[in-house]
Order: sequence, then structure tokens, then C-alpha cells
Amino acid sequence: MSSLVVHFEIHASEPQRLIDFYSQLLGWRFERYGEWQYWSISTGEGSIGTASPGMGINGGLAQREGPTPAAGAPINGSTIVVAVDDVDASFARGLELGAAEAVPPEDLEGVGRVGYLRDPDGNVFGMISEALSDGTEVRPQSVALDPMQVTPEP
Repeated sequence: MSSLVVHFEIHASEPQRLIDFYSQLLGWRFERYGEWQYWSISTGEGSIGTASPGMGINGGLAQREGPTPAAGAPINGSTIVVAVDDVDASFARGLELGAAEAVPPEDLEGVGRVGYLRDPDGNVFGMISEALSDGTEVRPQSVALDPMQVTPEP
């Protein structure tokens, strides 16, 4: 069995605030899961399902059980990075919706354009596109990315 990441979770002090934020910023859909303070997140077409492989993963949003992360504190947990068409436009939209800058967008040769925000509840997340700020594509569209070929051995 492989060790692929198949699910993520975001913790929220005010779940509806983050549901609104991520719905408006990334177009994610949220559905309440039973009676719990938990919502499943559908990240869009092409995401992995229980019956079929995909190009991305879905996740969940849970009621936070402790204090929100303090601004400037080190990350305590995992960080997700979301593929977007335009990092700069998405970054600006995130700021309009109440996020704060964590790491400004920058070009990373061979990787793409990357920027990180703190969502309205203090969770850090990244956004990445395959186009650099000058429009140069990092990878030709016809080349499929095989994680086993680009992931260094430990």
C-alpha cells in the first residue's frame, strides 16, 4: 500500500467564518457531517474519491478545541498548499476576504510561484501556480508530474 495523503483538516474557532472564506476564495463546497461540528470539504473536480483516484484531495473542517494560533508563532501542525491559476490574484483576494500575509508571493525556479496566507482563524496555507510572475511556465502542460520521480529519497 502506498502512503499517499488522502485527506486534510482545517480547525476553526468560528466554522462559518472559514466556510465563507474558503468558499469565496477557492470555490470549495462544504457539507455538514452528521450532528458533529464537522463539515466535509469538496475541493473540486478531479479530487480523489473513495472509489477512484484523482489529482487532488478533499478534506474536512472541524471545530477548534483550543486557542487559535498566535500571529508570528511557529506553525504547529501541517500546512496545505492549493494549486491556483494566478497566485497574485488569489493572494490579493484572500487579503480582501480577511486573510493576513504569512509569506508574500515569490517565484521559485523549477517549482512555480508560491505565496502563503493566514486565514481569518490564523491557519497558514499556501497557494502555488506553475507560472512564474513573468508568465513563464515551469512545466510544459503536456508533462504529467509523477511524485515518485520528483520526491527525493530520505
